[in-house]
Amino acid sequence: MDYILNITWFILQGSLTTVELFFITAVLATPLGFLVAMGEISKFKPLSKLLYLYTWIFRGTPLMLQIFFVYYGLPTFGIKFDSFTAASLAMVINYAAYLAEIFRAGMQSIDIGQIEASRALGMTYGQMMRHIILPQTIKRVLPPVSNEFISLIKDTALVSVIGMGDLLRAAKQVVTRDFNITAFIIAAVLYLLMTSVVVAAFRRLEARYSVYDG
Repeated sequence: MDYILNITWFILQGSLTTVELFFITAVLATPLGFLVAMGEISKFKPLSKLLYLYTWIFRGTPLMLQIFFVYYGLPTFGIKFDSFTAASLAMVINYAAYLAEIFRAGMQSIDIGQIEASRALGMTYGQMMRHIILPQTIKRVLPPVSNEFISLIKDTALVSVIGMGDLLRAAKQVVTRDFNITAFIIAAVLYLLMTSVVVAAFRRLEARYSVYDG
């Protein structure tokens, strides 16, 4: 029992990095993804094409490669980050690209008739977005965004490639040291607990926005 408690405490220390990366990425990538989505559907073609290129590149290349590039590649241009900042930056940019496509699809799925009706009622663009478009968009994008956040929790394990001590790396260190897979089981339980919290939070949000049937 003492062995389990000791290794659990050690793995929990590694999980702090996992949780920090998750929250930083979620908090920064979500608004960035929304702004990119707004730019993609704008009528200013140079901007929309540039943002399409951004989402194409970062959705089409592996996150691990992007982490490598930020941490090992940018220093060749005189730009150097510590491992945590490099990992955070790569993950924010990557997940913003995915979220942008989700938000764009959600906004473009709104019936054009509702947009025309809101204009006929004299609504400004801001009023239309706040009262008509965004509530329905949020409802429609919650399931795919939830899936992205679940993937985000698991993708934090990729930061071990640049020497960061996350949850999975801590578990691997214990297994390598003790030749005992108990640490992997504990890590799996912790990942399941974190993903369960995300699922529960998004279910509450879905219930809140279920009033919008557009």
